Amino acid sequence: METDVKYDCTGVDWKTVSETLKCVGMAYYEPDMHRRAFEASHTTVFIYHAEQLIGFGRAISDGVYQAAVYDCAVLPEFQGKGLGKTIMNNILSRISHCNVILYATPGKEGFYRTLGFRKMKTGMAYFKKSKAMKERGFTE
Repeated sequence: METDVKYDCTGVDWKTVSETLKCVGMAYYEPDMHRRAFEASHTTVFIYHAEQLIGFGRAISDGVYQAAVYDCAVLPEFQGKGLGKTIMNNILSRISHCNVILYATPGKEGFYRTLGFRKMKTGMAYFKKSKAMKERGFTE
């Protein structure tokens, strides 16, 4: 499958970003909130097929030694084709000098394990919607 990888936010349809995150069961917000989050990120990756946005991801970072990956998603009909790996490898190559953390949707940990990620013993989170995150399996 022919795809184009882009690294900036120019021309991104933020409604598609919001709808994709919702479709795959991840946290989503109003399109303008996603625009602001991606534009404020250290690294962004967008994958297009025939000019359609089909996947994306981003990392925040101090640019020195710490980074965190967020919002890595691929439309369901394009999953299983290596696009998530392409997104992550592109992100990781741009923050290769950093320690990288993320939290995965429950059940997707195996995907990140194939990229070298390991479970943390001391990871903790403070979620605004803690009850919902517990119900979804993110916290104890």
